[in-house]
Amino acid sequence: MTHTLNLTGAADLSRTPIDITAVLDHLVCEADAAAATSIGFPGAVDLDHSEVMTRLGRRLWNNIGDPADEGGIAHTRALERAVITWVADLLAMPTDDRWGYVSTGGTEGNLSALHAAHRRDPTARIYYTAAAHYSVAKVVRLLGAHGVLVHARLDGEMDYAHLAEQLHRRRRFPAIVVATAGTTMTEAVDDTSRIRALLDAHHAGGHLHVDAALSGIPLALDGRLRLDDASGIGSIAISGHKFFGTPTPCGIVLIRNHLRATGTPIAYTATADTTITGSRCGLSAALLWHAIAVHGREGHRWRVSEARRLAAYTVEQLNAVGWPAWRHPHAFTVVLPTPPKPVRDKWVLAADGDISHLICMPGITSAQIDAFVADLAAATGPQARPIPRPRPAQATPISAPAH
Repeated sequence: MTHTLNLTGAADLSRTPIDITAVLDHLVCEADAAAATSIGFPGAVDLDHSEVMTRLGRRLWNNIGDPADEGGIAHTRALERAVITWVADLLAMPTDDRWGYVSTGGTEGNLSALHAAHRRDPTARIYYTAAAHYSVAKVVRLLGAHGVLVHARLDGEMDYAHLAEQLHRRRRFPAIVVATAGTTMTEAVDDTSRIRALLDAHHAGGHLHVDAALSGIPLALDGRLRLDDASGIGSIAISGHKFFGTPTPCGIVLIRNHLRATGTPIAYTATADTTITGSRCGLSAALLWHAIAVHGREGHRWRVSEARRLAAYTVEQLNAVGWPAWRHPHAFTVVLPTPPKPVRDKWVLAADGDISHLICMPGITSAQIDAFVADLAAATGPQARPIPRPRPAQATPISAPAH
């Protein structure tokens, strides 16, 4: 059968013949088989992107250079500009002080924003928490910058007292602070208004960047994440393949226009080199545009509310079978003690030591949750179930950035 195909030989393209159809069918079968139990990683599965893939998928769409440029080979820059405008409007960015583009994902967004900030202040220290995405530490290394690790609370939110201490120790240097809106394991959200106040109190000035890969769009739809003048936020990175569920990894990076680095004009492409990769995937921009155009703000607000409702239901069901679980009030992510191996072998979860999570992304169903809870209850007798720990100090609603 197709799903039992050994793909080892497919890796050697010098061997002939290769049954190309069988290889591709095998990959599809593997993905389809895993879908029902894949609840640990943040990719929405409720949106239909087939129209874009069918109509555009057979051509090269190369959004080379700056999104504002025109000309060159086939591109979707007009759709890219529409995506940037929609997201920037949602975040209340000033219309005369915004710039951005569709990137390969949250990691490139972090790199683009922090590269712009570090170029302005090469001696700046970059502050980020132990709960920040691993890409932040990688970006610090790539830039050759000085990174400062800030403690995180048990629930994943930044320890602001420790940030204040670290800022005071390095008060001679400019500061770049990375806040997270949706940490990897718990979906915690750092309070940007408190961070901005600490920067001002320590006369650090500096740049405040928000890594909002998962929670950026949901929180912006709530009005709880804004990039207006009062916020003091200089840039943000958002993933496109998470909440919008695009079938290719992508992201959106937005930087206040007066803070970004200007690009070098490139003669043969007739564009300004303002982005990290130069050539960018025009298909990704079209997929994001399609998701926004079809559903709009109200459709996406409904998706957020349904995902949160399911996450709350999941917490209730897990606690009902004696498996302690919790979530932040805004979060799709449910945190729980790591289940035993038989459960982990069947269900795709994300684990970090004795803590795991599942994510109730749009498209995950209550039937999937019920099946997971039933498997967990069947695999663990009362004597094997974890002792409930005091819940981390996260039960209060998140603080909104300054409006």
